[in-house]
Amino acid sequence: MCKDCGCSIPEFHGHEHPAKDKKTVEVLTKILDQNDKQAESNREHFNRHGILAVNLMSSPGSGKTTLLEKTIEMFEDELNIGVIEGDLETNRDAERIKSKGAPVYQITTGQACHLDAFMVHEGIHHLPLDRLDVVFVENVGNLVCPASYDIGTHLNVVLLSVPEGDDKPAKYPVMFRSADLLIITKIDLLPYFDFDIKKAGEEARKLNPKIDIIHLSTKTGEGLEKWKNYLKMKTALRKI
Repeated sequence: MCKDCGCSIPEFHGHEHPAKDKKTVEVLTKILDQNDKQAESNREHFNRHGILAVNLMSSPGSGKTTLLEKTIEMFEDELNIGVIEGDLETNRDAERIKSKGAPVYQITTGQACHLDAFMVHEGIHHLPLDRLDVVFVENVGNLVCPASYDIGTHLNVVLLSVPEGDDKPAKYPVMFRSADLLIITKIDLLPYFDFDIKKAGEEARKLNPKIDIIHLSTKTGEGLEKWKNYLKMKTALRKI
């Protein structure tokens, strides 16, 4: 549990149950207000450089880092990509991104179950923004807390892998309500899991009718072209 994000207080994650400790709620409200101000500053920073910033969120093991590796490879001669990596411990994911030739900055959060706008602000100043078109922020693997924190990006992208089950949108509604795009990953495993891909999409759209959905497999390459076209379109809009 994060010591300062309010994950132990239900109303801070989309529920209406009143918290017993009003002082704690006041403190957390102040923290979120300060975070939102920094998030807006982050977004303005990206805007000044014409950068599309993407918050990549999911449970652990859904394939965020692998998708980033494939994305960097696909856009090698088209877009310059930078990455801010968030993990509780180790810099293993950052090393994977670095090996693909993309600039990357690692944020090790320790006990924090999410990135916040101040952490991302630090990462921004360790990337060569003048040479980048897209910055991905790979958030800490968690379907709860990251959804409550604006970190100053333009898009929220949520990954849901087939092995996780098709019930996740219904069980973690705050995350899917905040998403601009849902990517259902590891679809090459559909024959081996009881995962209703249509149901997962319908549940997500009940919560968020405007959400875009892409199905893909980084192993077979299915759906990667749709993901590439989506990013190209969103990046072009930032340049207008």
